[in-house]
Amino acid sequence: MRMDALDPANSLNMPEMTDMTLATDFLVRAKEGVRNAAVALTEAVSPEARTLLKYQLKQGIQLHREIAELMVRKNWFHPYELEEQFKLDGLSAVNTVEIAKQKLFPDPANRKGMFDRTPDEPKGGPPA
Repeated sequence: MRMDALDPANSLNMPEMTDMTLATDFLVRAKEGVRNAAVALTEAVSPEARTLLKYQLKQGIQLHREIAELMVRKNWFHPYELEEQFKLDGLSAVNTVEIAKQKLFPDPANRKGMFDRTPDEPKGGPPA
């Protein structure tokens, strides 16, 4: 059964799912930032650079903690309940597949004739 993207029933809970997806991506990016700062710190030579990187590392860890706590409060992340996290990840995978199955564009994908000129043509018509 295919989901109809235009059916309002299929948008139920979409704002929260979008928020959860964005928060998850933010959490992953914060973790990457912590990892990158830690690696850079091990390679830094100057005391000034090391001081700056230590500060960035602490800030990154704090940001990661805040995002994770928000996600736990909202039940978007279950770091200590593997079964619950597994269910959530499975639901996310199913939703991703369903969204990917949606027909977002009409069959004839040719957009020729929808613009007033071709991309190379200057405004006002073809060159003389």
